[in-house]
Amino acid sequence: MKVLVLGSGVVGVASAWYLRQAGHEVTVVDRQPEPGMETSYGNGGQISASSATPWAAPHIPMTALRWLLKPNSPLVLRPRPDPAMWRWLFAMLGNCTEAKYVRNRERLVRLARYSRLELERLRAHTGIAYDAATRGMLTVYRDAASLERDAREARALERFGIACEILDRAGCERQEPGLARAHVALAGGIYFPGDETGDCRKFTLALARLAAEQGVQFLASTRVERLIAEGGRIAGVATSAGELDADIYVLALGSYSSYYLSRLGVRLPVYPVKGYSMTLPAVDGPDAPQGALLDETYKTVVTRLGERIRVAGTAELAGYDYALRPQRLVTLERVVRDLFPGAIDVGRAEYWTGLRPMTPDNAPVLGPTPFANLVLNTGHGSLGWTLACGCGKAIADLVSGRPPEVPLEDYALSRFG
Repeated sequence: MKVLVLGSGVVGVASAWYLRQAGHEVTVVDRQPEPGMETSYGNGGQISASSATPWAAPHIPMTALRWLLKPNSPLVLRPRPDPAMWRWLFAMLGNCTEAKYVRNRERLVRLARYSRLELERLRAHTGIAYDAATRGMLTVYRDAASLERDAREARALERFGIACEILDRAGCERQEPGLARAHVALAGGIYFPGDETGDCRKFTLALARLAAEQGVQFLASTRVERLIAEGGRIAGVATSAGELDADIYVLALGSYSSYYLSRLGVRLPVYPVKGYSMTLPAVDGPDAPQGALLDETYKTVVTRLGERIRVAGTAELAGYDYALRPQRLVTLERVVRDLFPGAIDVGRAEYWTGLRPMTPDNAPVLGPTPFANLVLNTGHGSLGWTLACGCGKAIADLVSGRPPEVPLEDYALSRFG
């Protein structure tokens, strides 16, 4: 079949790759000049099944209220007269019950584990290079109460096959020697040995090149203007380069997916949550970060990507606003100065911001729509890099008429009513 994939981030490119491997004729359309130029460009770099837990958790409402009063808060709310923002916020609060948290966590972890297996298969099959490392993930805690709470959560993940180790400060320093010079007291940490890291942008570009070699066509610098619906099907896509048609359409436009569906009268509860990052050259020596680390207090990750360090964090609700706000960058700089003083030169940093496409329950939206030939692969939130290969393979199976190895009913648009 002829398939048109809308979006060339890591999710769209992974979809195109697996669709082509399944024998379909695939074209990818994106407004950017190259793949991976938006949310896939500067994310935290982690492929982390241990992080596949919902943001919507029972403790979050009270925690969020405290965060909003702090200048270096990991959460920022910029109120807007935007009904979609408020619907999304209230729906997310509705998912903060214990029962819904457990359900959503199971959905996310199941998909994350499957995606990691697919990435391993892809890597073995193609030899794709993207500054990959398999050193695991360390979360460090500045207070004992948070460590105790999250240690219970980490042990709960063990039944899904996600191993963890609870560490004291000395154990954290053995895992990341540079923490011995940290300027702050650390209560301990949780280490997840099965997690991986890698440069999502490099991966997306490399996979796009491999897909092009297999016959996938990429239409760059081509803006999607609208989807054309006729009789319960999509008849074509109006773009800046003219109208395009296909047998099947895959919508993988991240935070913008809801905009295009809304013009067809379909409400997709995906809302942009802005994140920030800075990337800078790694400093030689044992005091520099060696692997991947999360500072739980500020929800900020520090990741070694080859000869570079990526620092990423913040959840800012501000609509489709790409402004680089200095206060948010100060938070990133504070974390690396606290944990790795003198080992990182923030004066050489490249700053970036991108929009995470979040759903209220934090699981992606995969599969059918009210239009018979339109398929969704969107709403991955902060887990697009973690979930990309699994979701791409599942969508390719669905389009090909094969039952996906991960059943898609739990991720369907219909779960929102």
